[in-house]
Amino acid sequence: MRKKQSRYLRGPRILPPPIAKGIGAVDLLDNHFLAYNAGRLREGARLYAEKMLQPEVTVGLSLSGALVPAGLGVSCLVPLIRAGFVDWIVSTGANLYHDVHFGLGMEMHAGSPFLDDTVLHGEGVVRIYDILFAYEVLLDTDAFFRRVLEEEEFQREMGTAEFHNRIGRYVAEREKKLGIGEVSVLAAAHRYGVPVYTSSPGDSSIGMNVAAMRLFGRGTTIDVSADVNETAGIVYAAKKGKGKSAVLIFGGGSPKNFILQTEPQLQEVLGIEEKGHDYFLQVTDARPDTGGLSGATPSEAVSWGKVDPDRLPDAVVCYLDSTVAMPLLTAYVLERVKKRPLRRLYDHRAESIAALGKEFRKNYIAWKAGGKWRPGR
Repeated sequence: MRKKQSRYLRGPRILPPPIAKGIGAVDLLDNHFLAYNAGRLREGARLYAEKMLQPEVTVGLSLSGALVPAGLGVSCLVPLIRAGFVDWIVSTGANLYHDVHFGLGMEMHAGSPFLDDTVLHGEGVVRIYDILFAYEVLLDTDAFFRRVLEEEEFQREMGTAEFHNRIGRYVAEREKKLGIGEVSVLAAAHRYGVPVYTSSPGDSSIGMNVAAMRLFGRGTTIDVSADVNETAGIVYAAKKGKGKSAVLIFGGGSPKNFILQTEPQLQEVLGIEEKGHDYFLQVTDARPDTGGLSGATPSEAVSWGKVDPDRLPDAVVCYLDSTVAMPLLTAYVLERVKKRPLRRLYDHRAESIAALGKEFRKNYIAWKAGGKWRPGR
């Protein structure tokens, strides 16, 4: 009698065809990325294309590491925004500062990580690993921010989404004047209504320029509480009814926490009934055993209420360099998925905040009257 095959041996057989000339990203990932982190990237690409980009899903993207200076803003993020595949963004300020270089027509150059930095310093060259650019790029970008921050519209308090949207308009105007096409993430986010947040507004050259202008009472004061409430409002609006929320995380750090903390904000702090984000896809090179947030697994995030425990099968982590994964994921979804209607979440911030505040006030009034704080889960 033939022994029954183990259920663990029901996966596809590993016997890919030889790679042929002219192969596309979809064929490459589906048929040749079969094991280890290549296999995880294939799973992540399918998760993004088949589930995260369904019409009812709101997709948030977080970005850390110097990815935009490497050209991934213009090559990947702008096309994803334009296609409606990213609905809101949390980024380090550094990525957004370097993004402005592109929109202003300034040059970044491919170089080598093995150069003498004392020589580079003497010649006025700045290095980000193997990316090189003139020190004047920093000075000219700072001058741009100083001039913009003098404008009347910036002489008040605002959250980072509003701040970046207004900056994006100026960058978009410069793009158009220079005739360089859509090369800036902030300009694209302005055009397509995608709110862009920074979790640590003071931790970048943008924040440094904002701080400099405050020395003589000019420019913007950043309202970080508005950012916390707006991002939680986005997720609350996404999850009401039959909607879903997805997070696409490149790297880790503060942007990863900021995009994920929206769920504990709803459940733990505001007392709103919720279970966590529905879809989780992260590309990281951080290990989980050091205790840092960058390497924390989606399973660990379940314990905080950040990820819906029922959705863990729809959580993928690729231990891979983002500069490798992002172009492949972008090419895969652009080939497989039709453009989605733009949500223009930037334009709906006020109504999502109003709905969030109404729900919280109801819980808060009941608690102040002596009731037990309503658990969010």
